[in-house]
Amino acid sequence: MELSDTLKGKIENYLHGHKVVLFMKGTRQQPLCGFSARTVAALDSVLPEYMTVNVLDDPEIREGIKAYGNWPTIPQLYIDGELVGGCDIVLNMLNSGDLHQQLGLSAPDRTPPEVTITPGAAEKIREAMQGHEGIALHFQVDANWDTQFNLAPPQGQEIVSESNGIRILMDIATAQRARSAVIDWVSTVQGEGLAIELPQAPPPVRQMSVRELAEKWQAGEVTLIDVRGETDRSQASIKGSLVLDRETMERLETLPKDTAIAFLCHHGNASMGAAEYFRKQGFTNISNVAGGINAWSMEIDPSVPRY
Repeated sequence: MELSDTLKGKIENYLHGHKVVLFMKGTRQQPLCGFSARTVAALDSVLPEYMTVNVLDDPEIREGIKAYGNWPTIPQLYIDGELVGGCDIVLNMLNSGDLHQQLGLSAPDRTPPEVTITPGAAEKIREAMQGHEGIALHFQVDANWDTQFNLAPPQGQEIVSESNGIRILMDIATAQRARSAVIDWVSTVQGEGLAIELPQAPPPVRQMSVRELAEKWQAGEVTLIDVRGETDRSQASIKGSLVLDRETMERLETLPKDTAIAFLCHHGNASMGAAEYFRKQGFTNISNVAGGINAWSMEIDPSVPRY
């Protein structure tokens, strides 16, 4: 593809206006491919702010950025206007410390985390690894605090922790999230398997009653976010609640992580997803309003119509 001057200028406006620019599929809040998601997770672990461009919103940019940097795939990371590369390169640079250096950040902490593998879990892991000589056990805790084990050859840049004779290899981000983790083998009614406790993970979303919300709302002790659409809010709403739009998202992301935030919807289901998103961003005082606006109407303020 031959770049027009207009398209080249459009791309360079992004690159000249921001130190770090990621051309990706989807948005930082909602990546729409696995490679973009992994690249976002890597950048999120070291940078509070950077520019993302959703190539799915602009077919010209989607094809043009490939020609601009002579790089055939998406995502693509640029730093100071220079192409760094795609997902695999970014992940390798993160784990080697090269990404920190290029961003002007302090070298990453490579201290192996203390991870406890119980005797029962160690026995089961040994059984699973039999016949896989030369293959290492890799452990990952992603930005959503979801965990995964896989068997693969070591790459040489991983951080290694050992417990009960079991060595586990981790990337930089996982090593920070896995501090004081406990890996156990448990039997439940659903069956047997590994159970992983992550003390560093943000606390789970609380279910807040509308009565508790009323008390905290009156005292000014909670920020209330209404996740419903404009039509639903026009039928019934709590005066002073914030709409979950881009402006509110940007505002919330600048707040201290211990800010008390409650999320509200119609019945309390859709708001749970929004609450989970912010919990996974590291917020530690997140609540979901049980029963939503209908419960508020029935128990707190009958003047708010039910619908």
